[in-house]
Amino acid sequence: MTLRYLWTTTFTLLASTSSLALAADATPLAEQLDDLNRFQVIAHRGASGHAPESTLAAYELAHRWGADYLELDAQLSADGEVVLFHDGTIERTSDGEGHIHDYTLAELKVLDTGSWFHETYPDRLDEDYRGTQILTLDELFDHFGHTTRYYIETKSPDLNPGLEEALVTHLEAYDMIEQGRVLVQSFDQESLLKVRDLNPDVPLIQLLWYSPSEQDNATFTEWNDTTPGADTIRDEDFERIAEYAVGIGTNAAYQGQPVIDAAFVRQAQANGLPVHVYTINEQEDMKRLMALGVNGLFTDYPDRLLELVNE
Repeated sequence: MTLRYLWTTTFTLLASTSSLALAADATPLAEQLDDLNRFQVIAHRGASGHAPESTLAAYELAHRWGADYLELDAQLSADGEVVLFHDGTIERTSDGEGHIHDYTLAELKVLDTGSWFHETYPDRLDEDYRGTQILTLDELFDHFGHTTRYYIETKSPDLNPGLEEALVTHLEAYDMIEQGRVLVQSFDQESLLKVRDLNPDVPLIQLLWYSPSEQDNATFTEWNDTTPGADTIRDEDFERIAEYAVGIGTNAAYQGQPVIDAAFVRQAQANGLPVHVYTINEQEDMKRLMALGVNGLFTDYPDRLLELVNE
């Protein structure tokens, strides 16, 4: 019995139910929400195991291979441009230093965001990434348009005041919401609620992070207290998230110790929340989580995951 069969069997009833609703409201956005009940391959910062993260090269690989979503981190430059960059500081993945929010877009465009990849992964030199520029959200949308879907994190909202307004403006300008092309994710519940207030049609994903409590190493807690620990979570905790979000994203383990199980996944789904797990790069881990019935995985290696999905 294959993992794909197990996964499909798990969601037959859920998919059938959602398909009935879809038939009555077959808009692109409704189709996207229905697709969340099926397994999603989420290319984490693009195919970032093969090319520098958050660059056009990484996203082109993921798109060419057929990933369901291109995942990215949205931040603001000093002059209010939406740029794709993970860290708050620029040292790790560029030749600059300091905080990304202190630079205008023109200043950020001078930086080399590709050479670090050669130094960090000298065995992955498929092509020369030196001189790669930081990418803007406009450039990504202009390049791929509606040929893919985007999984966008409002990164460090406290360091990016006005990010939600800028992001929603871009999503509306490119008709990404009604065309079912975007999910917006965040660990920050307040940031998600700001997006909802700006446009209630934007599908939101609540990110969660489970790790040991500072008081008791054997007890796991959620980073922002959005929920109790995964082992003590209740229906009402999921119900509160489902009031504004269409799914959750979570870690599966902390330092090798599992923090979620099949019961957690089923309980979330029973309360209307598909479960996406980040960031899974080894095929054995992918197989294990697919067997738990999760609805999708974030991965730096979408090619590895697609190989399993297409078995």
